[in-house]
Amino acid sequence: MSGCGTGSCGCGSTDSSVAAAPASTLTPTQTAAYEAQVATMADAPVQAMPAPAASGPVAVADIARINGVALNAPHELLDEEALRQRACTELLRQAAQQAGLLSADDVPGALGAISTEASDAIEQLLDRELPIPDPSEEACRRYHEAHPAAHAQGERAQLRHVLFAVTPGVDVKQLRLRAEALLIDLRCADDGGAKFAEAAAQWSNCTSGQQGGDLGWLTRADCAPEFAREVFGSAEIGVLARLVHSRFGLHVVEVVAREAGQQPAFEDVRQAIALTLRQQAWVNALRQYLQLLAGAAGVEGVALDAADSPLVQ
Repeated sequence: MSGCGTGSCGCGSTDSSVAAAPASTLTPTQTAAYEAQVATMADAPVQAMPAPAASGPVAVADIARINGVALNAPHELLDEEALRQRACTELLRQAAQQAGLLSADDVPGALGAISTEASDAIEQLLDRELPIPDPSEEACRRYHEAHPAAHAQGERAQLRHVLFAVTPGVDVKQLRLRAEALLIDLRCADDGGAKFAEAAAQWSNCTSGQQGGDLGWLTRADCAPEFAREVFGSAEIGVLARLVHSRFGLHVVEVVAREAGQQPAFEDVRQAIALTLRQQAWVNALRQYLQLLAGAAGVEGVALDAADSPLVQ
C-alpha cells in the first residue's frame, strides 16, 4: 500500500466521511444512488427560468424552487450539482407528503437538510414505488463472464496521477477544460513518462506531485470507492483515456503496471454480483422515477431531466 498519505486525493483513503456533500439525513444507500443519478441528469431546464450559467460554485441570484418551495437562500454559494441534489431530494420529500407518508406540516431545513421523518418517509416511498426483483441466475452469470476482473482478489495497480482539486470558489468548467487539455497532452507524450512527472509537479493538488504523481502500488481498499471503480477491474495500461472523477476533484491517471490477482469462481461471488445488479437496477429506476416527478412538478431555476410518460422498468 502506498498513496499520497494524506487521504485528500482519492487514493490511500477509504473513509467515506470526508466526502463533501450537501447536508442531509438520507440513508447511505439513497445518498449513493442520488449522487450516481444526479451526475447523469441533462443540462436543459424544464421551465422557462434558466439555471445559473456557470458550472462552478456561484452565488445564485434567483431562488430555485420545486412547486414553490425554495431550494436555496438568496446569493447562497451553490454549484449546479448541489442545486440538483437538493431539487431531487425535495421532489421525493413532496412525493412522500402526497402519498400520505409524511405530514403536510413537514418543511425542508436549512442548507438542503431534511428531517428524520422526511428521510424515513422517502425510504418508505422508494420501497413502495421501486420494487426491484432479484436478478436471475442467467443474468448473474452473464455479468460474471463480461466482467472477469470485477471481483478479482488481490488485484493491484501501480499508479501516477495529477489531481485538479475541486474546492469552494473554483470555476469547475475552467478546471475541467484545463484537466482535459492536459489529459490529451499526456496521452500523446512518448518520452518515457518525463512529461507526466513534470505536469504532476506543476499542476497536481496532491502531495504526490513532488514525486512525479507517483502513488505506488494500490489496491481497491486503498482508494476512495469512486476512484477505485474507474481504475480497477480492467486491463488498461498507460494514461487512461478519460478523467477519473472523485469526491476530491478530477484526476489524470496513469496505470504504470497491473497485477490481476486471482479470479474467484462464480459460486464464490454470486451474491456480490446479485447485489451489484440490484443496485444498478435501483439507480436506473430511481432516475426514471425522478424524471416523472420533475415532469409533473413546477421546476424553477434548476436544470433537471423530466419525463411525462409512464415509468418503464
